[in-house]
Amino acid sequence: MIVDDNEDVRFFLRSLFEDKAEEIIECSNGLTAVELYNEHQPDVVLMDIEMKTMDGITATEKIIQRNPQAKIIVITSHTDKKLKESSISAGAIAFVLKDNLMELEEIINKEIQINRGN
Repeated sequence: MIVDDNEDVRFFLRSLFEDKAEEIIECSNGLTAVELYNEHQPDVVLMDIEMKTMDGITATEKIIQRNPQAKIIVITSHTDKKLKESSISAGAIAFVLKDNLMELEEIINKEIQINRGN
């Protein structure tokens, strides 16, 4: 699942993973992400922080409360250390700056291997 209010970022992320995923769900705010997570139970969520309606940290907390096994990777352009700490405290498994999005493939592959017991 890709959660970002910027359509160009969603398009870029989709292009990185569309040949590796069975299905990619997209949405533009945290509230919709919570609803769609509960419906689809995706393997991994790529969650932006700053969005209208509900921010990514709040959405991460809500998803993790109901689904402690959820694998959420926060992606953001903000380098603030407190945001990183808040994201990890909310339950995110990783924090990736949008300048370093190529790191995502390695993180996701590692998480999927761990989940499958490899």
